[in-house]
Amino acid sequence: MPAPAAPSGRVELAPGQLPDDPRFTNDDLLPVPVERRTWTTYNFAALWIGMAHNIPSWLLASGLVALGMDWKQAVFTIALANVIVLAPMLLTGHAGPKYGIPFPVLARASFGLRGANLPALIRAAVACAWFGIQTWIGGVGIFTLLGKIFGGWAGAAEIGGQPWTLWLCFVLFWALELAIIYRGMDTLRRFENWAAPFVLVGAVVLLIWVAVKAGGFGPLLDQPSALGWGADFWPVFFPSLMGMIAFWSTLSLNIPDFTRFGAGQRAQIWGQSLGLPTTMTFFALLSVFVTSGSQAVYGVALWDPVQLVARTDNVFGLVFGLVTVLIATVSVNIAANVVSPAYDLANLAPKLISFRTGALITGVIGVVIMPWKLTETPELYIFTWLGLVGGLLGTVAGILIADYWIVRRTVLDLPDLYRPGGRYWYRSGWNWRAVVAFAVGGVLAVGGSHSAPGKGPFPADGLIPFLKPLADYGWAVGLASSLLLYVALTRRSTTRPVTPV
Repeated sequence: MPAPAAPSGRVELAPGQLPDDPRFTNDDLLPVPVERRTWTTYNFAALWIGMAHNIPSWLLASGLVALGMDWKQAVFTIALANVIVLAPMLLTGHAGPKYGIPFPVLARASFGLRGANLPALIRAAVACAWFGIQTWIGGVGIFTLLGKIFGGWAGAAEIGGQPWTLWLCFVLFWALELAIIYRGMDTLRRFENWAAPFVLVGAVVLLIWVAVKAGGFGPLLDQPSALGWGADFWPVFFPSLMGMIAFWSTLSLNIPDFTRFGAGQRAQIWGQSLGLPTTMTFFALLSVFVTSGSQAVYGVALWDPVQLVARTDNVFGLVFGLVTVLIATVSVNIAANVVSPAYDLANLAPKLISFRTGALITGVIGVVIMPWKLTETPELYIFTWLGLVGGLLGTVAGILIADYWIVRRTVLDLPDLYRPGGRYWYRSGWNWRAVVAFAVGGVLAVGGSHSAPGKGPFPADGLIPFLKPLADYGWAVGLASSLLLYVALTRRSTTRPVTPV
């Protein structure tokens, strides 16, 4: 019997349908009851404003300029990427308000109850790496600004090649993040509601401060592109565009982790549309304008806002900058990089791992793998890290969209998403069609990955040389190929997993 639908079209489990198999169910994976789906347009917009206003996204424009673009080309690339990635964000987010389910449970419809662990663990691994990157960046920011306030921090005794005071800032910041998420999603929602406007105000204050000191902007805005708009531009533009898309391609998968709390489709559609592309474009413009002002004031383009704030001798300005950096980094890191792997790890072993336990595991893995080295150069950060991540996650997104929108027309059997032997059990809990589509799409998307000599880990001719031309379009290739192949395999199969209306 299908789960009952509320008048708004939102579906929830009836009392007699509550699953109890501990292999596939715990309280964190169950659908959110309709009465608890209360997030509004503002909540979703604030979520994106809070997530977009962070140091790595501030540095995206600087990375593109370092690759030879001028500020107009960099901002255009970022704006276009975020308009593109909004589409899969809204498509996968649709299942959240309707069914109240998180990403790993949605993935069960296409991959199978056990097979869903494949995309969930890939997403979790990426999030753990991002958590480490963001936490290190936040810790360095706190270390830098506290060093200006108290002095002498940089000269402290070293442990592992870094001052012990830097490790202290890193550990304290790490603990603060986990303490917030350990209190649950409602605490996160309240934190994002006030963190978003605070960080926005902080960025505008930084702009005004630099503008006053500079007496206007100009030097960087007048800097010509090293690439032009011709033959030299496009080979940099397309992989950069895919890299910018990959920056939020993680959330295009697990956005149901948040939209499951939505009051309806209107809230998630308008909230995300108002919050993501506008905020990222505005933040890219802010970073360019502020950096232009720093060029005029200090004679050097300071792309890192922490280094810019550290130039002031005003204690209030340093404290305000410290708090802003702290809130900005916490807001994005918890929402983007802890929530998803917490659910994903809970899906792996629901009986043993709760949402809170998954968050703690994420925190530990994020430190152990030390992924911050990926940001050492723009080539490594944009082309290698973001390009590889985007290709794999685009492949998963293609399968999710194909299954939910094309195969099932957004109709799911909610109880069977938790029931072994049901319509999503396939063969021993795995849907071979999704696995094949993922494997083929993944190879096409990242098989041609290549690096310039001395600039990355891949051979110059590509891992698979004849696929090298596709590598610059990894996210798009992965999404399109897996979507088409999954639909073709499903429709050719005599036992295709179509849910009846």
